[in-house]
Amino acid sequence: MGYRVAVVGATGNVGREMLAILAEREFPMDEVAAVASSRSQGTEVELGDTGKMLKCRNLEHFDFSGWDIALFAAGSGPTKEYAPKAAAAGCVVIDNSSLYRMDPDVPLIVPEVNPDAIDGYTKKNIIANPNCSTAQLVVALKPLHDAATIKRVVVSTYQSVSGAGKAGMDELFEQSRAIFVGDPVEPAKFTKQIAFNVIPHIDVFMDDGSTKEEWKMVVETKKILDPKIKLSATCVRVPVFVGHSEAVNIEFEKEISAKEAQDILREAPGCMLVDKREDGGYVTPVESAGDSATYISRVREDPTVDNGLVLWCVSDNLRKGAALNAVQIAELLGRRHLKKG
Repeated sequence: MGYRVAVVGATGNVGREMLAILAEREFPMDEVAAVASSRSQGTEVELGDTGKMLKCRNLEHFDFSGWDIALFAAGSGPTKEYAPKAAAAGCVVIDNSSLYRMDPDVPLIVPEVNPDAIDGYTKKNIIANPNCSTAQLVVALKPLHDAATIKRVVVSTYQSVSGAGKAGMDELFEQSRAIFVGDPVEPAKFTKQIAFNVIPHIDVFMDDGSTKEEWKMVVETKKILDPKIKLSATCVRVPVFVGHSEAVNIEFEKEISAKEAQDILREAPGCMLVDKREDGGYVTPVESAGDSATYISRVREDPTVDNGLVLWCVSDNLRKGAALNAVQIAELLGRRHLKKG
């Protein structure tokens, strides 16, 4: 006996990836519904590589009664209106937007990091999925924090354009083409030219000079991992289609060597250590695309602080940063609370 699962925002990058991962991981489903806005009603989307096509249903008229789980990848606007309706109908919402992440009554979950926190979902029948850059970071930090207690993290991100949706990917493609043929380049989705450039600006600016993306990394890491951790982030958009990268500097309370950290990360859930000190002995976003792991390379000691390490972390942001983590939350929910059969 399986679950009835609705994917809301099924025509977007993350929604399509959710459908693909549900099929890939053979999530136990009796029925799956592709749900989208009225303008996508009737559009067909594929359930992964199964060959099965799903006709999109209109979110405005969709009745969540009798559905077990709704994976929301529709953005904060539609989520604000429809997630509470789904939750009130008895359907557990797993939301990929930023809307509920810092709500004290909504658990913010990365299954490899804080699985026990999912038990709090009953307060609102909603579970939040973290920001893509946060998700891969805490997967890498968790086993090291358990071993030596993290005091402080300084992270610089190199985030792909797919984090800005299809419009971001289209803009990188069109600008690259325009530059090669000598056409003018006009930014639309991004604030400056993204092709052959980097932009140190993701989301809106806040009063203290940080961007909201940087703020999200700080507060989400504290909520998921440990409120005592101090974190500073600089988030940069780079001309990569898929895959976020992070250069992470970590200061610990206890002594930990690079060798010890490598041994820990090699065995840690969700992590894949690829760390050869030679040409090409590390992972880049191109290699991470389409994969589920959080790849870690370039682990080394930082001589500028006591008990300091530096590492390089790469992950497919559409998978671990969004769709995969949501499906893993659904699997965890099923194991702990919504047992069937």
